[in-house]
Amino acid sequence: MKYQSYQIRNYKTIEGIANLSAADRKAIEITGLVLPFKANNYVTDELIDWGNIPEDPIFTLFFPRKEMLKSEHFEKVEQLVDAGASDAQIKETTDAIRLSLNPHPAGQNLNLPSIDNIKLNGVQHKYHETVLFFPTQGQTCHAYCTFCFRWPQFSGMEGMKFAMKEMDLLVKYLKNHTETTDLLFTGGDPLTMSASRIAEYVDTLFDDGLEHIQTIRFGTKALASWPYRFLTDNDADGLLRVFESIVQRGKNVAIMAHFNHPVELSTVAVQKAIGRVRSTGAQIRTQSPVFKYINDKPELWTEMWQKQVNLGCIPYYMFVARDTGAREFFELPLEECWNIFRNAYQKVSGICRTVRGPSMSATPGKIQVEGVSEVCGEKVFVLRFLQGRNPDWVARPFFAKYDAKATWISDLQPAFGEEKFFFEDYS
Repeated sequence: MKYQSYQIRNYKTIEGIANLSAADRKAIEITGLVLPFKANNYVTDELIDWGNIPEDPIFTLFFPRKEMLKSEHFEKVEQLVDAGASDAQIKETTDAIRLSLNPHPAGQNLNLPSIDNIKLNGVQHKYHETVLFFPTQGQTCHAYCTFCFRWPQFSGMEGMKFAMKEMDLLVKYLKNHTETTDLLFTGGDPLTMSASRIAEYVDTLFDDGLEHIQTIRFGTKALASWPYRFLTDNDADGLLRVFESIVQRGKNVAIMAHFNHPVELSTVAVQKAIGRVRSTGAQIRTQSPVFKYINDKPELWTEMWQKQVNLGCIPYYMFVARDTGAREFFELPLEECWNIFRNAYQKVSGICRTVRGPSMSATPGKIQVEGVSEVCGEKVFVLRFLQGRNPDWVARPFFAKYDAKATWISDLQPAFGEEKFFFEDYS
């Protein structure tokens, strides 16, 4: 299949879009001016059920809906569009709205390191063992998810993008940080880059002094939203050779694949693509947030984890939807997230139980909701760190007052009369 993308200016050409009313089409345009919109012909032709619009979960995953914005924000942009306002006027308004949507959740700006007094704007180092790299050429995706917590990467707002191409600075930084074992290429989607460009980046990671880098990860949605990247793209074979070469030279390759619904695992194309990737010696670890309208039923997670294992993938994370962008549309109470997780977890074998969750990727670290319990007569959330800014926090349990409406760690208060959580003094 030849890749074809659809964005705001040409969304009307998508096959099946006739099922939408004029109001729905307009809602896509208005919402998409604030939250970036991009779909492709694989998504529209092979994944979306056009007879179930707008309830279809894959449609909701990739197509903006009016309800994803606050009503006052939607109306403000709609009025400008109806009045024929200039692009500059619309951008001024949409940028102001974006700034109110917590564009850099989990304190991402706190994670930017420096070397030789140079800020590495395309690198994040939050956890000791793992460094994230945002290659400039990989800061787009084959399709944009409506829940994406990195939507500012695609918004065109000044100063909002994490990106760099200076691999020499990254290598120098990594040589100075021998505690690092994993380098994660992220974005956007780094697999939108050409295979030759990826190979250039990867080759530098075999320099002397980088022996401590054991695993090279690629965070990608490509398997779910454009599996032809591994099948028929002009350099598909070249990309697989990159993975193979990393394995042959003694490092691990981990494809951190985002699958949000079982439908994304159902096509012949994705199943063949997974097989080709695994044949290189790379492992595929799967992850997804849990959110309303897309995968808020435990049976969907049971089916998804079982399909992933049957295809040779490793279920890795169930996340809580991050507190950014269209979060109010997608969010679920923490207790509901936990119930979805445990009810799905109970129905799979131990092979599937590699998955962890539900986990909040918050400013202090990845915080797992272990459950709801009663301790000393007080109903509490039982929580623990899966990752932390301070490694000493990892695997440390703690407790928060039960709150049926809480959807994020910031909604919770310490249990047992404590004034604050133990990690709040960290700076």
